[in-house]
Amino acid sequence: MSQLLGIIQRLKSLQEQGEQGETQQRYFEYNGKKICEVRYLPKQDTFEIEVMKENGSTYPFDNIDITAIEIFELLQEAVQE
Repeated sequence: MSQLLGIIQRLKSLQEQGEQGETQQRYFEYNGKKICEVRYLPKQDTFEIEVMKENGSTYPFDNIDITAIEIFELLQEAVQE
């Protein structure tokens, strides 16, 4: 649960930084390997997750909680590999 809260805090930080109107981005890694890149698009008020193992496939999310759960699941998959 604490890992999920940490992810949510990082996403909220992206939102706060995006208040200037610029797209913000952050990587989530496991053992130094980039798992995904998350962008916050302030004009649309959405998050976009780019999954590295899927050759850069991107998925939009308009809910911070669902975004955090998706990132959490991607990180859990990386742990199990």
